[in-house]
Amino acid sequence: GYNADRWKKLLLPYSSPTKAYFDTSDQDPFCMYNYLLDIITWNKSMRRGYIKVKITDNAGNTVESQMNSEASTFQQYKRVKILTGFHRDIEKIAKISLTFSTKTLIGPKHKLRILQMKLKSLNNPKR
Repeated sequence: GYNADRWKKLLLPYSSPTKAYFDTSDQDPFCMYNYLLDIITWNKSMRRGYIKVKITDNAGNTVESQMNSEASTFQQYKRVKILTGFHRDIEKIAKISLTFSTKTLIGPKHKLRILQMKLKSLNNPKR
């Protein structure tokens, strides 16, 4: 890898296309496929927690995101954007599942009610 402040001048001289990733994994081939999760919640009271995203294609292939290291705050009708990454890319998504967690031993006492959700691929923005 290259230091982030110098990547441009090191990679631009190459004639072949170059891909850059926001995050890398500790597993071969080390690339992460990043998505932006944009949600608006409906709960009347504030909720704090973590969201894990699972995407599935028509063939049943499933990939699950890493849980973010920092909790997000969800308030009624407030938009929250979360960067989430997957070890594998799924081209044609058929199903999206979200899991809300507070990382407590008992689990969340309340549900997180989603009013609106968008999931956008950052590696393939035309999807």
